Amino acid sequence: QVQLVDTGGGSVQAGGSLRLSCAASGDTVNSYCMGWFRQAAGKEREGVASLYTGSSSGATYYRDFVKGRFTISQGDAKNSLYLQMNSLKPEDTAMYYCAAASPPCSISDYNVRLWPHWGQGTQVTVSS
Repeated sequence: QVQLVDTGGGSVQAGGSLRLSCAASGDTVNSYCMGWFRQAAGKEREGVASLYTGSSSGATYYRDFVKGRFTISQGDAKNSLYLQMNSLKPEDTAMYYCAAASPPCSISDYNVRLWPHWGQGTQVTVSS
């Protein structure tokens, strides 16, 4: 079983930056899909960015609305996941969740039912 703990949220002004972190424990998350989702008040949870852990190709996937602003990465020990968020906008305000899925999985499929492991969420608030 995989346990995820996500941290790093906060309140910033538009144009600011935040870095989210996710620590994985329990089963090894090698060759997993790991990603970040977000859920704004009154809206459905949506995928933001994802990658394959341990991938030599460094394959990542981003939703269009964060491309060029957000960067997903994994730690050297491969049990940490990060999301660097730059040029934040008020519409980025949401609860952000780290998620993981064991293989076979697809980093471009953000159907939440396909991602069984979730962090508790960390709030990001961007003011104008």
